[in-house]
Amino acid sequence: MSKRPPPDPAAVLRGHRASVTDICFHPSKNILFTGSADGELRIWDTLQHRTISSSWVHSAAHGVISIAAAEENRVITQGRDGAIKNWDIGEGTAISRTPLTTIKTNSYHFCKLSLINNNHNNNHVAVAGEDLSAVEIWDINRAEKLVKLSSSNSSRGMCMAVRGFELQGYVNVVSGYEDGSMALWDLRNPALPVTSMKFHSEPVLSLCIDSSCGGGVSGSADEKIVIFKLDASTGSCLVKREIVLERGGISGTSIRPDGKIVATAGWDHRVRVYDYRKGNALAILKYHHAICNAVSFSDNCRLMASSSEDTTVALWEIYPPSTN
Repeated sequence: MSKRPPPDPAAVLRGHRASVTDICFHPSKNILFTGSADGELRIWDTLQHRTISSSWVHSAAHGVISIAAAEENRVITQGRDGAIKNWDIGEGTAISRTPLTTIKTNSYHFCKLSLINNNHNNNHVAVAGEDLSAVEIWDINRAEKLVKLSSSNSSRGMCMAVRGFELQGYVNVVSGYEDGSMALWDLRNPALPVTSMKFHSEPVLSLCIDSSCGGGVSGSADEKIVIFKLDASTGSCLVKREIVLERGGISGTSIRPDGKIVATAGWDHRVRVYDYRKGNALAILKYHHAICNAVSFSDNCRLMASSSEDTTVALWEIYPPSTN
């Protein structure tokens, strides 16, 4: 018996004229934010599969490298011009003409920012710093740098991926570097990482921490995806499952909010879906015909989006959660 063929996208969103570098669902509305290499931000209706609004938020020369949905009516964009901009989107129908605040980080790289979801606000982001091996924490509303996490280990090279999270009221950061190593930081002691680990032999390109903050996934330029266990309180980070690929290069990783499945965006044009707890492969999605840059899940776990250098965004209804 042959295996069931992988599903087709539920919809394909066309409209961008350049590589779609990042994607992000709104936390409560049926809208998706997408950003492209020519500086355009689009807001899409995920029910009607149409563009609601479009705006040029960074210059065409630099483009958008990262997007994060902040509070109910805000979206944050990051460009290769070193700027992070905080936009008002009203009721989700239009992007403000000028940003509420702009942060000039003076760092020019491909490392995507991480919005730190904490109980008090969504006003802090972690981002690779002006010193390219450092991580900086910024308050978006005040455009103020709060903390710099800088390792004395210069052999790590550039910070290539970063993910911030709050656990028991304290902010932690996991950062991935050019040499394939990763570090876990506790912001109460910014001078030294809590622990360091090296799961990859090539630059760490993407990181995702699950909603319970008990583990995560890392993707790299090497032929490995690593699912790891994390205990920030004891400073423990251990490999749980190593997935070996035929071809290397994982640009993006995303764990569904219910912690059941994880998806990866690959240089080989494929989106791969795995059981997050066991690590076994569930599907290889073959719609895109250029490098996949990002994957993202909706907060209700019903939709997954993937974006590619082929200028398209695909929406997938895959392994929907049970409704009971």
